[in-house]
Amino acid sequence: MTNTLFEKAKPILESLQSHNFQAYFVGGSVRDYIMNKSIHDIDITTSATPDEIESVFEKTIPIGREHGTINVVYQGDQYEVTTFRAEGEYIDHRRPNEVYFVRNLFEDVKRRDFTMNAIAMDMQYQIHDYFHGQQDIADKIIRTVGDPSERFNEDALRIIRGLRFQSQLGFELDIDTYNAMEQHISDICHLSIERIVVELKKLMLGNAIKQSFNNLRQFQAFSYMPFFKHFDLSKVTIEQPMPITVFIALLKVQQPDMTSNISDLKMSNQEKKYIDKVVQIIEAIPKVQSKAQLKLFVYDYGKEDILEVLSYADTLKENQIAINSPFIINSRAIVEMAQVLPIHSRKEMDINGKDILALVDKPSGPWLKSTLREIECAIITDEVNNYKPELIKWVKTHV
Repeated sequence: MTNTLFEKAKPILESLQSHNFQAYFVGGSVRDYIMNKSIHDIDITTSATPDEIESVFEKTIPIGREHGTINVVYQGDQYEVTTFRAEGEYIDHRRPNEVYFVRNLFEDVKRRDFTMNAIAMDMQYQIHDYFHGQQDIADKIIRTVGDPSERFNEDALRIIRGLRFQSQLGFELDIDTYNAMEQHISDICHLSIERIVVELKKLMLGNAIKQSFNNLRQFQAFSYMPFFKHFDLSKVTIEQPMPITVFIALLKVQQPDMTSNISDLKMSNQEKKYIDKVVQIIEAIPKVQSKAQLKLFVYDYGKEDILEVLSYADTLKENQIAINSPFIINSRAIVEMAQVLPIHSRKEMDINGKDILALVDKPSGPWLKSTLREIECAIITDEVNNYKPELIKWVKTHV
């Protein structure tokens, strides 16, 4: 087990305890430590209130003060320190109507989602496990803290989080937890799509995606999500990890007649552009039938993105999406073609629009863009060398 990050964070716990407050590591970092997995973020829980946390440390950032969370800045690193808290009634299956601070660790961890995430650890690495989370980790079981219906009724996102953990860890769902997920799945319609997408991105990349995705389909979870509800997910099979962008592109290609708006997912413009590009690559693959077409294909879409799409060839076939013969399009052919491209962008062409206008007695217009594309294709397919005198000669002959 690696404890480097815990050792670095120990002074935070020591400072709180020296002021007579309780302090523990808690949550995912403790779970991953027990599982001997790499640890990225450390969360600390304490009996100190936000005011008291700020009084103990020189530099703090009140990132979530109303929820009891203060960022403590120590030796250039930031640590989330959250006051022991309990919660009131939940509104719309997504947020409590009040959060109040308590002085008892048990009261804090009993409001958490799953037993494996409700384990605390002190700075002597002693485990405080009120809900048998260690045993569930050993048994590879995902089980809610307490009554699963209550946990999911409080925050329906916990259903998607549970399936995300299943995908990432390869654990089984406790039967009562599974049944409660199925019973409460419609409540996810109350969640913001941003929160759902954060979990789906992680879920889709999990090594155990097959079982997790099958559960999403079994629960008909997608029918309660913007964008996805327009597609028939019973037609979709996912058995290998993939970015959510590739998954969405697969849906759009498989079911092109579905009326859907990608903006409903509130993803970044960069992500939306990438989805469009993946759709174009998938749709272009079957049209590549010659070496010249292959060169243009590699030039237009780029080696890296094509290789990424080809890595999901088996999944595309499983979803009845036509993929070209591997004798025509394969990773080796793509790499080799990329190495022999005469240019890699239009900027490298040894002729431009001004040059063409100077050669022909014709006003500028849409034809100029088409002509530049023709020249570009001629260069790529070795019809003409990318050398200005030869390009001028080509223009005079063809335009």
